[in-house]
Amino acid sequence: MGLRRNLTLQRLQSTEAKYLYSIAVRSFMTAPSSSVAAAAPELPPFDYDPKPYTGPSADEVLAKRKKFLGPSLFHYYQKPLNIVEGKMQYLFDESGKRYLDAFAGIVTVSCGHCHPEVLNAIVEQSKLLQHATTIYLHHAIADFAEALASKMPGNLKVVYFVNSGTEANELAMLMARLYSGNLGMIALRNAYHGGSAGTIGLTALNTWKYPIPQGEISHVMNPDPYRGTFGSDASQYAKEVQDHIDYGTSGKVAGFIAETIQGVGGAVELAPGYLKMVYEMVRKAGGVCIADEVQTGFGRTGSHYWGFETQGVIPDIVTMAKGIGNGLPLGAVVTTPEIANVLAQKIQFNTFGGNPVCSSGGHAVLRVLDKEKRQKHCADIGSHLIGRLNDLQQKHEIIGNVRGRGLMVGIELVTDRKEKTPAKAETAVLFEKLRELGVLVGKGGLHGNVFRIKPPMCFTKDDADFLVDALDYAMSKL
Repeated sequence: MGLRRNLTLQRLQSTEAKYLYSIAVRSFMTAPSSSVAAAAPELPPFDYDPKPYTGPSADEVLAKRKKFLGPSLFHYYQKPLNIVEGKMQYLFDESGKRYLDAFAGIVTVSCGHCHPEVLNAIVEQSKLLQHATTIYLHHAIADFAEALASKMPGNLKVVYFVNSGTEANELAMLMARLYSGNLGMIALRNAYHGGSAGTIGLTALNTWKYPIPQGEISHVMNPDPYRGTFGSDASQYAKEVQDHIDYGTSGKVAGFIAETIQGVGGAVELAPGYLKMVYEMVRKAGGVCIADEVQTGFGRTGSHYWGFETQGVIPDIVTMAKGIGNGLPLGAVVTTPEIANVLAQKIQFNTFGGNPVCSSGGHAVLRVLDKEKRQKHCADIGSHLIGRLNDLQQKHEIIGNVRGRGLMVGIELVTDRKEKTPAKAETAVLFEKLRELGVLVGKGGLHGNVFRIKPPMCFTKDDADFLVDALDYAMSKL
């Protein structure tokens, strides 16, 4: 009966969403002409012609996906895009139409689509040796580990390579429990740390969670300056963590994990000073502190190379993926020699972790980010983008909050600024309109009412201006 009720509820929610969407679309299409901008903005010029596409159509690809792939797969847009080529910050569909990629393959393409130096490293290594596990020696994994460790502060010097952020967080949780001798993990509400049976427990958004045991994991209040109970008062949120340790545990915990800016949760930056207070509490309770840098790492925040540095802390374990490989299936865990040593009790092995091709590509990513000064670029362009978005907020009531730093930005849309009512239907309409204008953004937050702006780090000032102008044009028709 429970399953039947859940399915019925899902259908009702789906019906409600479609109804709200249809109302918003009718409103959008019948908006008075006086509210419409004179002309739609145009994409910045880009000196590149995509290759003619001769493959299957979008309809054919979608039909095959439905037949042979799992029903849990979802796609963006009412009419899904058939993306067939990418170059730097742009993507091309089957017709050759160009789109500004403001989501970077879900915050994964750091250097740019098909960046020539990263591509060359991958191709040249593939010609020599495509795969060999760590049971043999190969310089690529050692060189990459050395380069990555050089980017870490403190005693974070031991690297484990895996294939994804989910795997990285699974391994980090295992390390925390083995090293501390405790089981209880603490994560934040509104967090996303993966979708495996283990990391789904760390994740705290009901849209991503299946009804399975969480496994000795508790969630505390996320210190959200916009929606949080205590605003930007980090000490109040930290007190709740101490209360949880005092009243909800034996007094000992295995560890605490947090994103510095919650990605899937809608680009929510933690209240300033929060991690410093919480890290101290967790360590006193025998636990280790894990920083999830899957989305915030590698200079994307602009002000710092790692997101946790914005909070003035050094974690015990750092997890990373996505931008580390510019699209390669690659992730990593970096920790101290003391914590790493606990895994030597047994065999710890990953068949593809440290694969020569992925290691060569990942190493090339680090070189490109340094050579092209992408961290500073993110700071400069991000500052310009957020400034323009703040100005846009003054013009459009639907923008409830602009947040983030560097090129990790969130725009939360509301129907009532005082009540902060999520503008779910309006967000869906604007999402489609932006696609028509040539802008691809992400969506986040529990209610899907936050635009996630996290483009490849080669995103330019002209791109930022076009994105804001497109938002302005679309919102002016609501």
